[in-house]
Amino acid sequence: MEEILRKATEKIEKEYLSPFAQLSINTKGRLVEEEVCNVRSEYQRDRDRIIHCESFRKLKGKTQVFIVQNEDFRTRLTHTLEVSQISRTIARALRLNEDLVEAIALGHDLGHTCFGHSGEEVLDGITKGFKHNEQSLRIVDFLERQGRGLNLTLEVRDGILNHTGQGIPVTMEGKLVKLVDRITYLCHDIQDGIRAGIIKKEDIPENILNVLGHAHSTRVNTFVSDIIKETSIGLNKEGEPKIYQSPLVYDTMMELRTFMFTKVYNGEFCIREKEKATYIVEFLFHYFIDKSQELPSSYYTRIDKEGIKRVVIDYIAACTDNDAIKFFQSKVIPSPK
Repeated sequence: MEEILRKATEKIEKEYLSPFAQLSINTKGRLVEEEVCNVRSEYQRDRDRIIHCESFRKLKGKTQVFIVQNEDFRTRLTHTLEVSQISRTIARALRLNEDLVEAIALGHDLGHTCFGHSGEEVLDGITKGFKHNEQSLRIVDFLERQGRGLNLTLEVRDGILNHTGQGIPVTMEGKLVKLVDRITYLCHDIQDGIRAGIIKKEDIPENILNVLGHAHSTRVNTFVSDIIKETSIGLNKEGEPKIYQSPLVYDTMMELRTFMFTKVYNGEFCIREKEKATYIVEFLFHYFIDKSQELPSSYYTRIDKEGIKRVVIDYIAACTDNDAIKFFQSKVIPSPK
């Protein structure tokens, strides 16, 4: 009876999904072969493994833009859920595989460090090669489940690795998440920027608002509707299997991105916060390099095999904002006791 459930899902995919969608039955498999699940499709299993892993839970304590000490601001977890929701909405309209989209979206930022991109830049400067998407893949391949990893399908792993940077995901689902990730942080970071008092709505160029909309929900809907319409047209014209945007919306999105980097991400407030975060992350790195015995045993025992630098990087990348701040305070600020 249980096996019928998985086969029913696979049958529905085959009959309903677009020719451009990735069917779960056609997965290229896992790094380590496993017995199939009787109840869930392969991508549903990946989604569940990600949701239940420790790294996913830690996203609630990691910075999106503003250091996580105010519950009004978004965290990496809320960003991840927003990417998942928007991606699934578009995937359903385009008849792509929602389960694959959801798994990629939920796993794409697992490797983000404490303090978000600020922490990532510090670790990249130290290692000359730290990227959060690569760390996300390292987490699902190796670090989770006491070194066994989550053993995800190759399509989900590809979507996670190539959700940012120059790499192009092999599936339409991965390509969708890559674009939605950008749309999501631009739209939602406007809200947080206004809430933080860094920008006002009146600061946003009028031509951007006229194209995308004057309200947050309208801007999101403009992006979603545009992708659905333009991708449907592009694929029906036997175009390249990719996710399309209209030239007007794409150009406006890039103009909004420039505005956000100038006024928010590289603005005076975020630069000040970045300097603080940089100081803390650099302190943690050098502290644990000198006193590796203070690392949790699950990390310390890996030093002989992987090297102290790699292990310290993994530990710092796994820290939440509060983990890093509290440890820093315990070592630097005198105790009143």
